[in-house]
Amino acid sequence: MTMNRKRVAIVGGGYLGSDLAKSLDGEMDVTLIERSTHFTHAPAMIRAMVDPSLLDQALIPYDGLLTRGRVVHGEAASLDADGVKLADGRQIEADYVVLATGSANLAPFRTASGDIAELRANNDRWHNALTAADTVLIVGAGAVGTELAGEIAHAHPDKTVTLVSSDATLFPETPGKLGKSLHRKLGQMGVEVILGARADSLPGRDAPEGGRVALSNGQTIDADLVIPTVGSRALAGLAETLPGAVLDAANRVKVDQWLRPSDLANVFAAGDMAATGDGMTIIGISRQKPWLEKTLKVLASGKQIDSLKPYAPWGEKAPILVPLGPQRGSAFLMAFTGGDWITRMMKGRDLFLTKYRKLLGQT
Repeated sequence: MTMNRKRVAIVGGGYLGSDLAKSLDGEMDVTLIERSTHFTHAPAMIRAMVDPSLLDQALIPYDGLLTRGRVVHGEAASLDADGVKLADGRQIEADYVVLATGSANLAPFRTASGDIAELRANNDRWHNALTAADTVLIVGAGAVGTELAGEIAHAHPDKTVTLVSSDATLFPETPGKLGKSLHRKLGQMGVEVILGARADSLPGRDAPEGGRVALSNGQTIDADLVIPTVGSRALAGLAETLPGAVLDAANRVKVDQWLRPSDLANVFAAGDMAATGDGMTIIGISRQKPWLEKTLKVLASGKQIDSLKPYAPWGEKAPILVPLGPQRGSAFLMAFTGGDWITRMMKGRDLFLTKYRKLLGQT
């Protein structure tokens, strides 16, 4: 380390944190703070419930991520303008701090603790329960629930799969063709899609189980396995302790036009935990990461932040790829809605595993 290299501490080694750490590794003194030993690749974890052989590829160790910087495994307890303090008392000094603590799901695609052994055990339990079930009810039709319904229908066409959405259409925030296309294809795969209904009770929050679920539209569904995929919740508790920080209704910390969540001018927040104007998606992160990389490099060179262009979110044209198993799916790609072939080639076939294993320094 040379004395003129600015220090940046990145809290959270998810999609934004890992990619940003890698891109800054050559020019700044990078410390990535992450409680888990492995990066969890969420799209592959969805398929791994159906095909557990993917688990070893989806859980990628951090030891090959950085060349010059370091990955510190620990829990961030607090931070200020001077850096980050870990729960075990260690202090990570930094000129800039980036919060990227992500979000959590109910279903077993990530763990709140970051414990990989726990995640493997959860995957095993849910896979066994899925294998034994004849009827499956998925509650929540965002990207996770919709993709999971497609994965199960593709791998187990003999099972009865029902997908419940509280919205009047699938993916209502995107152009209507995407939701209609996915609805039609799920139907062709044998999945029953119920729209505009909420579950009055939700088994399966803590462990795989079946049961009877009453819906707000008056229907009652009996299922051998109920899988809750009712959305992610931002993990913004650390940001909430900062002076001037405010959380929104989705538990995401509000940020200014330069992605700063508080009165501390050298602290930034991005990814799922930050209300950037983007959705809680990898696509949203793909726009935030290059902006943060450029901004931090310019700041490290001595320029002031108000000389930089503020962050601009994707808005309504954010692309999205929704595979329904390895063969089918639909995508919105800003100017048009794509079908099976382009979704399969861009995501469904490989689920970006090659990309993220390369990023993490794994073959």
